Amino acid sequence: MARKSNPYFQFKQFRVNQGQCAMKVTLDACLFGALVDVEDSRRILDIGAGTGLLSLMAAQRSFAHIDAVELDSEAACQAQQNFDQSPWQQRLQVIHSAVQDLPAGTQYDTIICNPPFFENSLRAPDERRNIARHTDTLSFSQLAESINQLLENDGMAWVLLPTVSTPSFLREINSRTRLCLYSSTVIRSSEERNSHRNALAIKKLSQSQPYIASEKRVTIYDKDHRYTQQVTRLLEDYFLKL
Repeated sequence: MARKSNPYFQFKQFRVNQGQCAMKVTLDACLFGALVDVEDSRRILDIGAGTGLLSLMAAQRSFAHIDAVELDSEAACQAQQNFDQSPWQQRLQVIHSAVQDLPAGTQYDTIICNPPFFENSLRAPDERRNIARHTDTLSFSQLAESINQLLENDGMAWVLLPTVSTPSFLREINSRTRLCLYSSTVIRSSEERNSHRNALAIKKLSQSQPYIASEKRVTIYDKDHRYTQQVTRLLEDYFLKL
């Protein structure tokens, strides 16, 4: 029998209800939300908001206005409920839409996205989960073009991808846009394992200021299968039991 997901995830300053969402709260998403640099952000766009987790994490560490765009109607409703129950409801807004349909001219200094990432892969029985996980409704080329259009010239976009999908996305930003990789944080379960997620920081190219991408590493578990000090520092302001 399949294990049922907890209908909510309680953080120190907010709760994420997730019963109506195809994609639930994950440790990788929480790490990504903690890694994103939002402290000086003014306007943040969360692409494919799902439960609203990343928006809520960003709201806790910034004073920014945050637009969370979500295509799935049930997830959009759930995110709005989570926002309304948070301490930052006046700065959080759900936009029930595809990101490709946002008005031209709208721009943000920070964009965060944990996008659909499976390309031409085997489908699950749950169609809403397929939409959330596969690139059918938001291809890498569409995501790259949307970020290029919506990101301010001096802004930063953050994208979380599986390591195996990262080269495909980087090819799209290099071939279709003015975007370039600024830094990459590779996430791995332990020292013995290869990375499984990449948190990418992306900026617009500047001829006067070329970027040489830097790389960092986050290892989740130590040899005793406890959170590393690195992960504890990232999540201690969010998780109840750290």
